[in-house]
Amino acid sequence: MNSCAVSRSEPRRSFLPAALLGALLAWVSLPAATQPLMPLPAEIQVSAGRLAITRDFKVALPGAADPRLTENLVLWLRRVEERTGLSFARQANATYVAGTATDASLVVECGAASATLPVLGEDESYQLEITPARALLRAPTTLGVLRGYATLLQLLQSDAQGWFLPAATIDDRPRFPWRGLMLDVCRHWQPLEVVKRNIDGMALVKLNVLHLHLTEDQGFRIESRKFPRLHELGSDGHYFTQDQMREIIAYAAARGIRVVPEFDIPGHATSWVTAYPELGSAPGPYVIERKWGVFDPVLDPTNEKVYELLDGFLGEMAALFPDAYIHIGGDENNGVHWTANAKIQAFIARHELKDNAGIHAYFNGRVHAMLAKYGKKMIGWDEILHPSLPAGSVVHSWRGPEGIAEATKLNFATVLSNGYYIDLNYPTTDHYLNDPVPPGTKLTPEQQQLVLGGEATMWAEWVTPETIDSRIWPRTAAIAERLWSPQNVRDVPDMYRRLAIVSQRLEETGLNHVRYLDPALRRLAGDNATAADLAALRTFVDFVEPVKHYQRGQQQPDANQFTPLTGLVDCARADSASGREFAAAVDRFLANPRDGAARAALDSILTGWRDQSAYLLAALPHLNPQLGESIPVLQAWAQAAAVGLEASAALAGTGTTAAPAVVDKIVKPHAAVELPIRAALTRLLSVRPHN
Repeated sequence: MNSCAVSRSEPRRSFLPAALLGALLAWVSLPAATQPLMPLPAEIQVSAGRLAITRDFKVALPGAADPRLTENLVLWLRRVEERTGLSFARQANATYVAGTATDASLVVECGAASATLPVLGEDESYQLEITPARALLRAPTTLGVLRGYATLLQLLQSDAQGWFLPAATIDDRPRFPWRGLMLDVCRHWQPLEVVKRNIDGMALVKLNVLHLHLTEDQGFRIESRKFPRLHELGSDGHYFTQDQMREIIAYAAARGIRVVPEFDIPGHATSWVTAYPELGSAPGPYVIERKWGVFDPVLDPTNEKVYELLDGFLGEMAALFPDAYIHIGGDENNGVHWTANAKIQAFIARHELKDNAGIHAYFNGRVHAMLAKYGKKMIGWDEILHPSLPAGSVVHSWRGPEGIAEATKLNFATVLSNGYYIDLNYPTTDHYLNDPVPPGTKLTPEQQQLVLGGEATMWAEWVTPETIDSRIWPRTAAIAERLWSPQNVRDVPDMYRRLAIVSQRLEETGLNHVRYLDPALRRLAGDNATAADLAALRTFVDFVEPVKHYQRGQQQPDANQFTPLTGLVDCARADSASGREFAAAVDRFLANPRDGAARAALDSILTGWRDQSAYLLAALPHLNPQLGESIPVLQAWAQAAAVGLEASAALAGTGTTAAPAVVDKIVKPHAAVELPIRAALTRLLSVRPHN
């Protein structure tokens, strides 16, 4: 097995009696009223009863001592107070009153304190037993206790009798040891507060790796005290100081999350050569890019000064970032400047490197040796994979199953991000059913053990600190479940039901994925908007979705780093619940077109579209002129309502149906948004009425 791989089949010490563990071997679904968890635990069993949460709630910590246990417990108790309105007893110094093993409502037993900084493969398992008398949380490590705290916070719920935890027994552990979120802070700068609040969201859904993409064509976002020109000339003044980065690392570590930095080399290197043009493969000068894409600037792998700078910089970063891994990027080097440089081509020939891929592998080998010297392991995107890639490297796959198969066949550990590109605005179900090791995989058992997990990737071409949370959450919670829960947890309707609940819990941690929208809509509507205008606009925005994949760049080709991201598309969010509601109503109606209730439900939706689109089209003259871009979308919405109502009537025996071909015109994107109705409306129009 590759030295980077972590086995997921090691025996674990049990903290529950054998009889109880035997009872837990069969996974039992929670009833609807008591199943708000995401990720779902590995094993869970629900019993009758509940543990009431009252003002007398106390917690005992009789196990191993670790300041993080208390720190996270205080955070947990405060969030419980905020949600319930209760105020738990405090001592004169404002600390919570601790319980004993006999009078506490929650007893937390930690087997051993974890290392101060989390590491890949650390035991994150925990066991939870909740009865009407008390809750018992047991874990072999501090990290396991933190994961148990997250489960308890999600289990908290209320009814007419008050707040409670449902009686249950849980034996939980992650499926994969690497469960991450990549934040690009380069293309659009994302400051400290954005990173911190997303760390809190990650902790709630048990993600454990924050991958920070820190250098890019559009910005160099980390302070270098050895080479200050890098951040001074490559950042527009927007970068993390080393003290701020230490703050991020400590904040994440306290929540059981590793921080893995990425310094993208040799390509995506414009910000590097803006500071040091002599290190580029073509003559400078260079300036940082303001638009998006794959650009030509690339470090010169034949220039020894490149390696001198990288050795000094990576040594500095190795001292700053304690994690064992440093990500070198390595992606999308188009080779244009290498091919045009006679000196580089001569070097390739002289050293029998064959081609640009060969000299890229040569470069990676030298960087790997530098990192090893500083006690670090190398991870990079698919393009680093080469027969000469040094053993122990990790391949981060953005290309998909083929890349995973190729890398693991060569005995390299892998992390999957293909299918988890949340910036591309695909529906949650696409991410949820995308599996690093899917059912029916052709990977051998040995290859499967080399798949460490996956990362959701938030590239920042089209987000600001205001909007970024709405592109990450709540969909990333479903990715977190895929990486934590058993492979057979794949119930899509139940996933969506639980996702709506966890979205509220995520908001309570401080995320802005919901609360950003009302101020954004008021700005978009303009000063003359009435309450009715805003309500109609909210209905419209809740329905439409941003275009998928890379279509936004095609629709808005002139956008750049300075373009205000405050338009209709920036208010729209991926995976419209209204769109799913329409699809479900169509299917219920088509199952029995003579069912009056099913038809009435569908017609109610379509009539709402008709009325809301008419209202907004009439209101536009007194609203923000920027909303003029929405006219084609509103007109398409009105047309969808009209043909849908006609089809409903025809199938009920009282009209005619438009041809399905009209759907292509209706769903054509405008203003970088689209109506998420193609499949459902096509189904509705494809059924011809019976005479």
